[in-house]
Amino acid sequence: MNRSEISNSSSPSRLPNGSGAAALLSAGIGAFALSMIAIAADRMAEFGRVMAFYKPTGPLSGVTTSAIAVWLIAWAVLEFRWRRRDVRLELVSAVATALLALGLLLTFPPIADLF
Repeated sequence: MNRSEISNSSSPSRLPNGSGAAALLSAGIGAFALSMIAIAADRMAEFGRVMAFYKPTGPLSGVTTSAIAVWLIAWAVLEFRWRRRDVRLELVSAVATALLALGLLLTFPPIADLF
């Protein structure tokens, strides 16, 4: 088989965008989860004590560990559901950007103190 037969025999196929969309949306979910868990640990003393996985760092150790767990679980679930599909990347990008922005804003004390 010569080179022209190889290139003509295989047509370029487009990969589904579901895996990339799953990674993008799960990042937004993880960022938002971090801020929500941090606010909850700050506001509820018992929850803050539960989040103290490593006593010298206090609740921060549990907050970050839990947010990473939420991010990984969201990524795994979305990857499983979307891996062979094409999803509306514009919508996924907009939602992920909104969640990331909210997560970032909610980490600032003046904004987080409103809740």
